[in-house]
Amino acid sequence: MPYPRSIDSLWSGATLVTMKEGQYQLIENGVIAVDQGKIVWIGKREALPDISAQAHHHFEGGIITPGFIDCHTHLVFGGDRSAEFEMRLNGMSYAQIAAQGGGIISTVRHTREADEEELLHSARQRLQHLLHEGVTTVEIKSGYGLDIDNEIKMLRVIRKLGEILPVEVYATCLATHAVPPEFNGDSDRWVEVVCEQLLPRVAQEKLADAVDAFCEHLAFSPAQTEKVFSAARTLGMPVKLHAEQLSALAGSSLAAQYQALSADHLEYATDTDAQAMAAANTVAVLLPGAFYLLREKQQPPVAAFRKYGVPMAVASDVNPGTSPALSLRLMLNMACTLFGLTPEEALAGVTLHAAQALGIRESHGSLECGKVANFVHWPVARPAELVYWLGGQLPCTVIYQGEKRDSIF
Repeated sequence: MPYPRSIDSLWSGATLVTMKEGQYQLIENGVIAVDQGKIVWIGKREALPDISAQAHHHFEGGIITPGFIDCHTHLVFGGDRSAEFEMRLNGMSYAQIAAQGGGIISTVRHTREADEEELLHSARQRLQHLLHEGVTTVEIKSGYGLDIDNEIKMLRVIRKLGEILPVEVYATCLATHAVPPEFNGDSDRWVEVVCEQLLPRVAQEKLADAVDAFCEHLAFSPAQTEKVFSAARTLGMPVKLHAEQLSALAGSSLAAQYQALSADHLEYATDTDAQAMAAANTVAVLLPGAFYLLREKQQPPVAAFRKYGVPMAVASDVNPGTSPALSLRLMLNMACTLFGLTPEEALAGVTLHAAQALGIRESHGSLECGKVANFVHWPVARPAELVYWLGGQLPCTVIYQGEKRDSIF
């Protein structure tokens, strides 16, 4: 693409891990030219054209990656469920905990009781941990309000987070996360409310960028999920799906029929599901944090995803019940050690493929001309180190929309 002769900034002195086409595609001694928040030139220093920059930032070695993208989170919620975590470890079953008012209904109760400021404050604290590890884009779902007013409240908080913090926030309406307690198990009636009342309001007020559902035997059936997808399509909203986490219901194949951006979890996805997702270019979002905390044994079919060319993203799934994970970099390690991804696949999973899972691959997720200048400098020798280290925080310099992001604590 043509580049201006006078630009805002040059960034040099490190090896560029471009992640173009989902691969490292390293550029040693690379330079990134940035103007008006976009990458306008990238390449080896010796090939740098005659460009005048207002600022030149030089690193002494290290690597530069695209900004990390956490494409599946539930960051906004009230309360926590650490007490339930302890109960489970002491031998109490999920059913017993739920009978005592625990489980997702506990989070719904606390979320409903909290006002917008309380939810914003707690979610901001959690999100800041992700930002310190190089996250420049994040998706956040509703789903703990489970009535019209509280789902709207959650979505407003999600939008507000993107206004007050230096991070791009994508909001997803997950009203079909569970059946509200006051509906007494009448899931059909709740689906009707979501489709006929909630989603039209969400679309009208532009509170969400996508619609999600939990297709599972303990949540919503494929037929109910299809009603939600159909309503979303009528409103012009893309869809994604929690699918095949606990059982095989062909939810991911259904998602593919609706050209879903992603199908997420997927431990019980089949070869047929993988083929359908590949044909629809639907991303498989892997969530090793929930797999780990629930001590699951069934792994997602990574070999089938590779075989059919299904893009694989990796996300934190931050939530109070099954993945209280505040480190996306730890999820990189878990995706490799638990699911068998290579470090290159894992890194693609939080950059280019995560961008695709949000529908923003054309503008995010790799270091290429024309894309948003979100990138991170890491003082490490090779990309695998980002996956290798457990715990702690690797120091990093985050460039967000072309500007160095200051401390956010």
